[in-house]
Amino acid sequence: MSENVRFVSLGIGERTVPYQEAWEEQQRLHALRVADEIPDTVLLLEHQSVYTMGKRTNPADLPLDGTPVVEVNRGGEITWHGPGQLVGYPIVKLPDPIDVIAYVRRLEEALIRAAAEFGVGTTRVEGRSGVWVLGDTIPDAVVDPAQVVDIGKLTLRMGLPLGIDPRLAGPEYAPSNAGQRGDDRKLAAIGVRVARGVTMHGFAFNCAQDMTFFDKIVPCGIRDAGVTSLSNELGRDLSVGAALPVVQRHLAEVLAELPEPALSR
Repeated sequence: MSENVRFVSLGIGERTVPYQEAWEEQQRLHALRVADEIPDTVLLLEHQSVYTMGKRTNPADLPLDGTPVVEVNRGGEITWHGPGQLVGYPIVKLPDPIDVIAYVRRLEEALIRAAAEFGVGTTRVEGRSGVWVLGDTIPDAVVDPAQVVDIGKLTLRMGLPLGIDPRLAGPEYAPSNAGQRGDDRKLAAIGVRVARGVTMHGFAFNCAQDMTFFDKIVPCGIRDAGVTSLSNELGRDLSVGAALPVVQRHLAEVLAELPEPALSR
């Protein structure tokens, strides 16, 4: 992939971005990237407070008080976006053959590296997309076999049933939590869509938001884990503005590792 990835700060800090405005900009840039009229482009921003739901959202996970939820055409389930959270929308042309899972893993890798730079250790968890802080190991815990992920039926909760893929079974994935540790905590959520070979939507990296917004929903449809932020894990405030250049640098690195896609005909 070209190393000339363009990064656009759409709104950080004092100017938070309405979801509809960012969605319209994504669609505009997507059409231009499909036509090879612009380079790969990553929008980075903070949203105004909003709940969004992907295609696999369970109605039981929605807010019980009737809070409005925006339905979007990404993978994944329900989540919250708002001030204190860095949202990234990469508009990236993927090489053939299209490998969505490899792309998702690259997004995860960039965020894992960024979190580590701030002193927060994270990993992937078998059967779950995103970036996780693992719960503490429980001494003498007995693993519940019913909760162990069957790697042959692994799903990244993006609506894509997967066969066995050796890239998903390596040491970069922590084992599914089957009672051997306390609740895992999600630091970053990922939900993407690929249309005509070009990506849309992306990631949400929790920096310093009000975590009570997650109390109204079942984030990403996961009931046996929690949500966290860099600030929570560090015990000090770490703003989106402070996280942005670090995340941008690591995104540029991992996206540059992708092969060059063919030009549109």
